[in-house]
Amino acid sequence: MSAPSLTRQRARVGWFLTLPALVVVAAVTIFPVAYSVAISFTRVGLTYDGLRVEDWTLSNYATMLGSSAWREALVFTLGYTVVTVAVELVLGIAVAVLLDRLEVGRGWLLALLLIPWSMITVVSAQLWGYLYNATYGAVTWGLGLLLDEPPVILGTPAPAITAMAVADIWKTTPFVAVIVLAGLVRIPAERYEAAEVDGAGAWRTFVSVVLPALRPVVAVAVLFRVLQAFGIFDLPFVLTQGGPGTATQSLAMLGYRALFHDLDMGMGAAVATATGLLVLGCCLLFLRVFRSHVDEAGEGGAT
Repeated sequence: MSAPSLTRQRARVGWFLTLPALVVVAAVTIFPVAYSVAISFTRVGLTYDGLRVEDWTLSNYATMLGSSAWREALVFTLGYTVVTVAVELVLGIAVAVLLDRLEVGRGWLLALLLIPWSMITVVSAQLWGYLYNATYGAVTWGLGLLLDEPPVILGTPAPAITAMAVADIWKTTPFVAVIVLAGLVRIPAERYEAAEVDGAGAWRTFVSVVLPALRPVVAVAVLFRVLQAFGIFDLPFVLTQGGPGTATQSLAMLGYRALFHDLDMGMGAAVATATGLLVLGCCLLFLRVFRSHVDEAGEGGAT
């Protein structure tokens, strides 16, 4: 059998073996997404028999783009994503560098570090809700010792946003730290030795040696965290219910309320579709950045 024929046969076997998984993916992912996109272009009525498409229209998107609620949710989601991911990246790199320098107890510290990340977000949000409670919360009590009158943390927009960001940073910084630590342990010792021979100090070594080598893993960490933060739902749903008012209402919560509170299927699908397109744009942007960083790292290693 010739090499091209053998390659084609292996390809057919590969497609045959992966076909069941592809069918499952299509059933639970592709079809619901396509159905949601189609519904977003309709005006849907609810009957005793289920959904009834009354009209095909672009009015859902026109109403959504002209809605102040959508703009506020978009601004909040974007700002929340940028701030939390930036803080998590800085803290994650710092924690990873600390763990990389440890020679004793690294395993125990890493296990403790992963406890927040391993907690279900709903449970984590409920825990922080107890801490922020205006009556018996430990955080409220601590602020009462420092301030004349402790704030109602979850009842005021700025403190509520800050409190939610703190809860998210506490939970997801370990994820960033573990990814960065995986990149740190792969840096050859010869690079540190060469920097030391050149007379570089600790900070100069970090900037010139460590950060360039960490670009690919940092890009991956940022990509995953941006996707998670942009689609945040469970944390504000449990912690603040999108309040006070709509101060912490994310795009995901806005779509949820349109679907299940207002029973406006078309509007909810439009919000979900628009959010998905924004997330897709972020994916493509970060994949491009990630690819360029991999090329830079490869060129640096070759030289």
